[in-house]
Amino acid sequence: MLAAAGYRVHLPQAAAGGRPLCCGRTFLSVGLVDEARREAERTVAALAPYVARGIDVVGLEPSCLFGFRDEVPALLASEPARTLAAHSFTFEEFVARAAQRDAFDPPLAPVGARALLHGHCHQKSFGTMAAVEASLRLVPGLAVETVETSCCGMAGAFGYGADTIDASLAMAELSLLPAVRAAAADTLLVASGTSCRHQIADGSGRAPLHVARVLAMSVDAGESVVRASNG
Repeated sequence: MLAAAGYRVHLPQAAAGGRPLCCGRTFLSVGLVDEARREAERTVAALAPYVARGIDVVGLEPSCLFGFRDEVPALLASEPARTLAAHSFTFEEFVARAAQRDAFDPPLAPVGARALLHGHCHQKSFGTMAAVEASLRLVPGLAVETVETSCCGMAGAFGYGADTIDASLAMAELSLLPAVRAAAADTLLVASGTSCRHQIADGSGRAPLHVARVLAMSVDAGESVVRASNG
């Protein structure tokens, strides 16, 4: 999708034979600070050459991306970590900022009339929901409604624990799942967090989409229109 807007996308890889890169949040969330620090060090080292060239780091998962802006600089207290924090953006932040500068203009076409949006807790706490909404509104004719919710209740693996699943579902039932169930069948359900999408799917039987997927669908539709007009 970013390539369709004229951007070259690099996917940094771990060293040959190494484990996939990780922000370290999975370790940090269960109190394994040393393990989290080692993961962060590997990832910062892999991203540092790109950041040094002024290339922005764009993330799809809010909890990982905001880890670069918050926990990782605190864990490592290094200049590369601080530099990475300054150059890290969620997908939606990157798109909204580029659109404001007229630097995001892929072929977009309608893919639906309405989107129901659930905000990830990190997006809410870091004040980036406006960028999420602005990104979705780039899709022609798409009306965006943000559900007023607390946490979806999943909170990583919290919702899968035998002793916490009831609390998790109770949180989801406060407003999120009722709004999803009440939405028309053709309403696009949107959530950027992986665990949020799992909670919605498990609790409603409906399949939510990441914002990037919605925009990719719009690009696909737009490219089809362009091919048809040229053919």
